[in-house]
Amino acid sequence: QVQLAESGGGLVQPGGSLRVSCAASGSIFSIYIMGWYRQAPGEQRELVATITGSGSPNYADSVKGRFTISRDNAKKTVYLQMNSLTPEDTAVYYCYGRVAVISTPFRFDDYWGQGTQVTVSS
Repeated sequence: QVQLAESGGGLVQPGGSLRVSCAASGSIFSIYIMGWYRQAPGEQRELVATITGSGSPNYADSVKGRFTISRDNAKKTVYLQMNSLTPEDTAVYYCYGRVAVISTPFRFDDYWGQGTQVTVSS
């Protein structure tokens, strides 16, 4: 019923920048929160940043001051601008959305994208 499609991952050198995007589609009534999580090899999935529909962001301490999350509600799209990247940022980045669908407009469920690989290496 809901699809989250990420784009924009890739290989970047340390100190570089990258922007990833995620577009939501399907039978969407409302999106409460959109955001990004990441999972490095051998590690658990962790929060990177989230943003509410009114534009209030929340960041993991490890990315504060380097990453910026933004959202276009009309396009149902969330963006993550990543600056000053380090090898420790290497991970699969997953888009997340807390979404209510048309058939159940007052119930919010969690949805995930397939993930996009971000590799920071020289």
